[in-house]
Amino acid sequence: MCLIHKGTTLALFLALTMVINGVFGRFIVEKSSVTILNPLAMRSKHDAAIANFGVPNYGGYIIGSVVYAGKGAYGCDSFDKTFKPKFPRPTILIIDRGECYFALKVWNGQQSGAAAVLVADNVDEPLITMDSPEESKEADDFIEKLNIPSALIDFSFANTIKQALKKGEEIVLKIDWSESLPHPDERVEYELWTNTNDECGARCDEQMNFVKNFKGHAQILEKGGYSLFTPHYITWFCPKDYVSSNQCKSQCINQGRYCAPDPEQDFGDGYDGKDIVFENLRQLCVHKVAKESNRSWVWWDYVTDFHIRCSMKEKKYSKECAERVVESLGLPLDKIKKCIGDPEANVENEVLKAEQSLQVGQGDRGDVTILPTLIINNAQYRGKLERNAVLKAICSGFKERTEPGICLSGDIETNECLEANGGCWQDKKSNVTACKDTFRGRVCECPVVNGVQYKGDGYTSCEPYGPARCSINQGGCWSETKKGLTYSACSNSEASGCRCPQGFKGDGLKCEDIDECKEQSACQCDGCKCKNNWGSFECKCSGNRLYMKEQDTCIERSGSRIGWFLTFVILAAVASICVGGYVFYKYRLRSYMDSEIMAIMSQYMPLESQNTNDPVTGESQQQQLRLTSAA
Repeated sequence: MCLIHKGTTLALFLALTMVINGVFGRFIVEKSSVTILNPLAMRSKHDAAIANFGVPNYGGYIIGSVVYAGKGAYGCDSFDKTFKPKFPRPTILIIDRGECYFALKVWNGQQSGAAAVLVADNVDEPLITMDSPEESKEADDFIEKLNIPSALIDFSFANTIKQALKKGEEIVLKIDWSESLPHPDERVEYELWTNTNDECGARCDEQMNFVKNFKGHAQILEKGGYSLFTPHYITWFCPKDYVSSNQCKSQCINQGRYCAPDPEQDFGDGYDGKDIVFENLRQLCVHKVAKESNRSWVWWDYVTDFHIRCSMKEKKYSKECAERVVESLGLPLDKIKKCIGDPEANVENEVLKAEQSLQVGQGDRGDVTILPTLIINNAQYRGKLERNAVLKAICSGFKERTEPGICLSGDIETNECLEANGGCWQDKKSNVTACKDTFRGRVCECPVVNGVQYKGDGYTSCEPYGPARCSINQGGCWSETKKGLTYSACSNSEASGCRCPQGFKGDGLKCEDIDECKEQSACQCDGCKCKNNWGSFECKCSGNRLYMKEQDTCIERSGSRIGWFLTFVILAAVASICVGGYVFYKYRLRSYMDSEIMAIMSQYMPLESQNTNDPVTGESQQQQLRLTSAA
């Protein structure tokens, strides 16, 4: 990592100092914990400052035996030997501070077989962050090859370990990074502070290689809603007394409010600092506009394409080239231009103003003083800016058991469930396990399989519970099939437990057939013959008798015929009564209707006492009434 570029002009350097290292500026030392595990009398916990190079084991830990490189062995040259502890554990090498770069010490330690390096401070002072050397071609050769973690430990702690080693003690340490980054919930929020200058040597190449290589991971995380990414760009201002100077005019926009150093550090040649600021602003607006349309991940595409198509090295770093990239990605160019505003106007730019405010540390996060800087869950990432190293750090920011699948790949974590099932409960028969792999390790938790919940401690036992539990390995109960017959001790009508079915005895986990004939628990009637079957029995009565299992007795089959005959007679009698009742009902209804009609007609016609003949038909009125009634 490189510090903010220096040496453009004295005025700009002073302004930069005012913004970054002002009264309220502060640099936070990110720490891991170091615990002495052995000897027991020395057991204690200490802080260590994580180095800003190498690969810290975020979310994990390492346990190893300590080896001291020796007094005067500063690690500035190759040790020409391999450090090995007395016992077969990883080597944690302690090297004294001084004489050369921190990163060089760690590199030589790595070459000598160390799994981690602790640099012992040589003065009694608060811990500082070890950083890689700035613009050193010699260091560039090995910094990118550093793959082990390292940290600085304080003077007194280092002396305690050295004295114990001198007495022949076996010192075992645990270096723990599991709490180095916050992991509060199921979404990780992270930021990348960078710039668009691609002419600052190896450090700029490192930034762009990271963006290009990490783009796929970043877009998977963001599209899945697992992360919230925000890019940031550092700027500073030009002092009022220098706003009209040629240096400020060439390095700043908006009348000296937002500045960047000259990329070639040559005011008379190539691109100017204001070109950097202008493109920084455009990339901020690309992210802002893309986010408004729920496509915030397009920022990664734009930055990658811009670097390829509009490189400074090829003299294509221009507004026109940038706008072609914007259009090729389907982004609304008019909205991005509106966000950028007028760089020549003597007004505040709201986007860049907000960026300057965010540069100052907030809460537990320190000031941003190094480019590039990665911030994960408001804590600064330390270590190499490399795809897998950063992904590992981001994955450590998820609450355990909420990590996306990308965090459980073999490239960045070890599946502890693959070895001895992680020490968790397992049912090999149904291939069900309580071991769940997580980024930080594993958890033993009874699972849910096909809608069936298992209950237990997850370590020694898990039992299916509730409806449908018998659908999975018979709920863990006994079950057996013989001659096409299957019996099980599991019942879906019961939420838990196992009970041997009728005809079997046992605890439900193991059941055996009951020999009813031998135990004389059935077929004990006179003249009965008993035969035991698996899960049941057969009982035959002598003669022409029928066996009644519920009563364990035999009855005559002829009695059964008489019973059927009596039943038929009774049913026939009931049917006859019903038919007779229906006929009587119809007769009564007919009589009732006749009487009602005659009563009505008597009011209008003479009855038998007034019997007269009809002049037309010759019939009496009473005969007509009967015909009408008959009709």
